[in-house]
Amino acid sequence: MSDIVLTLLYIAGGVMLLALVLTFVRFIIGPTLVDRTIAFDVLTVGSLGLMALIAIFENRQIYLDVNIIYGLLSFIAVVVVGKYLRKSL
Repeated sequence: MSDIVLTLLYIAGGVMLLALVLTFVRFIIGPTLVDRTIAFDVLTVGSLGLMALIAIFENRQIYLDVNIIYGLLSFIAVVVVGKYLRKSL
């Protein structure tokens, strides 16, 4: 990869890490369960992006397969929590 692409990928990774740290703070101090659930969902989406960046850097396709499974499990977890919060589970 060219130097410009690598620099942009490093910047994207840094911004994503900063966003994950801020979201984790929101997850910790969130006053309600809904706030924590949304923060959890944002954390999983951010970690999916970071794993995709790692897959690009390492040139490993298997990380993207793991990403798909992790994303599906995260979606199911958020749906279950949402159903629980509506008391329809």
